[in-house]
Amino acid sequence: MGSKLEHKTSRKIRRGKYYPLGADLQEGGVNFALYSERAEQVYLLLFDRPDSDPADVIKLENRTKFIWHCFVQGLKAGQLYGYKVRGEYNPGQGLRFNENKLLLDPYSKAVSHELENTDSILLGYDRFSPLKDLEKDTRDSTRVCPKSMVVDDSDFDWQGDVHPDFPLDHLIIYEAHLKGFTAHPSSEVEHPGTYPGFIEKIPWLKHLGVNAVELLPVHEFCTEDALRHKGLSNYWGYNTVSFFAPELNYGTKKSPGCQVNEFKTLVRELHKAGMELILDVVYNHTCEGNELGPTVCLRGIDNTTYYCLKGDAKEPRRYYQNFTGCGNSLNLANPPVIRLVLDSLRYWAEHVHVDGFRFDLASVLGREGGDFQKCAAFFDVVAQDPVLCKLKLIAEPWDIGTCKLGDFPVDWSEWNGQFRDTLRGFGRGEPGQLRPMGFRLTGSADLYSDDGRSPCNSINFITCHDGFTLHDLVSYDKKHNQANLEFNRDGAEENFSWNCGVEGPTDNPQIVRLRKQQAKNFFCWLFFSAGTPMMLGGDEFLRTQNGNNNAFCQDNETNWFDWSLASKNAELVEFCRKAIALSKTYGVLKRRKFLSGKDLDGNHVRDIEWFSPDGNPLNWDDWQSRTLCYQLDGGEQESELGDYQLFFILNADFNLKSVRLPRPGNGKKWRRIVDTSLDSGRDFVDPGKEVLIDPPEQYLANPRSTVVLVTR
Repeated sequence: MGSKLEHKTSRKIRRGKYYPLGADLQEGGVNFALYSERAEQVYLLLFDRPDSDPADVIKLENRTKFIWHCFVQGLKAGQLYGYKVRGEYNPGQGLRFNENKLLLDPYSKAVSHELENTDSILLGYDRFSPLKDLEKDTRDSTRVCPKSMVVDDSDFDWQGDVHPDFPLDHLIIYEAHLKGFTAHPSSEVEHPGTYPGFIEKIPWLKHLGVNAVELLPVHEFCTEDALRHKGLSNYWGYNTVSFFAPELNYGTKKSPGCQVNEFKTLVRELHKAGMELILDVVYNHTCEGNELGPTVCLRGIDNTTYYCLKGDAKEPRRYYQNFTGCGNSLNLANPPVIRLVLDSLRYWAEHVHVDGFRFDLASVLGREGGDFQKCAAFFDVVAQDPVLCKLKLIAEPWDIGTCKLGDFPVDWSEWNGQFRDTLRGFGRGEPGQLRPMGFRLTGSADLYSDDGRSPCNSINFITCHDGFTLHDLVSYDKKHNQANLEFNRDGAEENFSWNCGVEGPTDNPQIVRLRKQQAKNFFCWLFFSAGTPMMLGGDEFLRTQNGNNNAFCQDNETNWFDWSLASKNAELVEFCRKAIALSKTYGVLKRRKFLSGKDLDGNHVRDIEWFSPDGNPLNWDDWQSRTLCYQLDGGEQESELGDYQLFFILNADFNLKSVRLPRPGNGKKWRRIVDTSLDSGRDFVDPGKEVLIDPPEQYLANPRSTVVLVTR
């Protein structure tokens, strides 16, 4: 019905308003508003079923400020709809209007079904021929394309929901995949891999002690045909279809659009449990890919508005800037695109009550004229927005062409990739790590101290979804990505990992013990460092991906949490839980200010002091030293603890180290809290049961161990 597109409806149509954008449910009907500067005609199509021809075709006669709008009387929540847009098809000039393609509303709050089979009908030409996109595809996609759905956001009982609103220095983040958290049969939840299924596991998170969940993308996304043809999927979800709609396949599908209220229920229940929810969001690109990609939304609505384009003298706007490695990049220097992204962020904050966002490839959002700008328009408008400026804003501070770690505005925190790489290198015994470790353990002052930020703006992590799990970090020297069907060429080559002597699974009890000891070391270094810690979900019980460090396409047991490991590795779970609890107990571990190495409270003890194992001041330039010792002064900042000091021994050496302890003042003595080399039960003692050090002047630190002492 592309070329035969014409107005056909018996419904009462009014002029409506150009705001808000999207489908706004009002008394008596729905107001529709769609931005397209260069469109010649816009048609609104209404559907009774997802796979049917349209019941109504409404030509939009009103355009205000490049926004096409109308009000349709009698429509209710659940109504399915889409758009067709007429205009010039001239790819060389960036114009790709095609009235044969049904288009999703960019402001869709729910979609009817999954986007799939884009090669067969949505694409319409041979994707391997570089010239075919110059030919307009005349096949119609109306029946197969997903439909947008009208949503009633007032139809939910928030039960007095309140944001926990933790300050950054109190936050402990648990990164997880919504489906993978409960998809495995061992999860024993009623609805595996869904929003309700995740809710059933909230008590686990509460027991562990985390207070924020960072979910991999839950915006509606699709799997590229290149993956689908291989029997793989875009499991991680970094291929967004709609910036407003929660992923349909994570819902129970009990009723059309139920995913919206089910996701809101998840947010509400996390808040009730005292946890925040941070969403991993992908505003740097969309699922439409490059010039050979499908036309499902923005490309067909106004390609030149929404995407960064490039080309040559003959065809100056045919191709797409690709800062993301995914085929296209959104044009965040263009006001309508900024409005789309900010409206999306505000929707999730105000109507869905999320607490913050982690921005995938965030340096793309600051590119203006191709280069990253700290004062880019996007950052400026976010800083001025009264809703968004109060939320957690976390950047992944790089894209495929640049790394801007430490360069984001004052309101932003950043995934600290240097923290990850430095601590991994130190953990496997790399030389020359003392000075970098000093910066990372104390909040990365070299990155954040000169622009108004604090240690907690460093999001510290050792593992995340992208790379090895903690188990695999201590079990593999090399990646093993054969299951991704890319001949093991995908994924990072350098992981700073160490297999403890055997590649992969082993029954050797000494290696198994050493791997667990290394895991405990990493827990200590993560949770006891200055900054905001983020742990990868499942690391607490040594979840494995069998050496796959790029498992984005594995929607199977490679990624799903095997909950039987929680009982198998119960001592690791308990150690992790205690480490989190200790980080909350001693306020010196969560200071908002950078340490100075000075006596700040008049008790003749510096806030931090560094030592070599022999008790002398640390030689930062000792290239071969793999043992780092330091003392933190707790002062009297916690009245219930009084004046205390903590002493840390990080021995990444393969030799036993005799460490001379500094003399504690006021008649106090050193007592042991942690020694990762000891057996379970002794490796991390309970509060009040700290072990007296005797003789008091030295401690024998075993190879590859971490020791924490406190004065009492």
